[in-house]
Amino acid sequence: MFQRVALIGHVGQEPQMRFTADGTPVTNISVATKETASKTSPRGERPCPNGWKESYNGKNWEVTTWWRVTCWRGLAETVNQYVTKGQQIFVEGTVSGTAENGSVNPRVWTGNDGQARASFELTARTIKFLGGRGEGAVGAPIGEAPPEGFEEDALPF
Repeated sequence: MFQRVALIGHVGQEPQMRFTADGTPVTNISVATKETASKTSPRGERPCPNGWKESYNGKNWEVTTWWRVTCWRGLAETVNQYVTKGQQIFVEGTVSGTAENGSVNPRVWTGNDGQARASFELTARTIKFLGGRGEGAVGAPIGEAPPEGFEEDALPF
């Protein structure tokens, strides 16, 4: 089974680069994607969908989804050097499963405020810089997959 995900979103934090025991660079970033829906329908005002909030302009409902993105080797180095918080990027990769049967589920945890939180985890194959917060860029090289049989739990972070 092969799955591929493509997203366009904004980087939520500065890249965090680490190295595996054998010296392979690994960089993590968080990416926020936003979905919007109009507050009005042909019949009038729409109720707010569960978990959504009013947009800044007051015309739409919106929800933000957070993705934890892991980059390996050359792509990890490029992302660490050129990606900054707030920048808009395109990411293509595969979603990591968290269930025992390998199905794709979000990583769930409790935030500092006591609220349940969730994020999806993506191993990047390609990242392109779309701009935002400064200058735009044209694109990054295609990344490399983690070594076969590598377990992310072995990372020192």
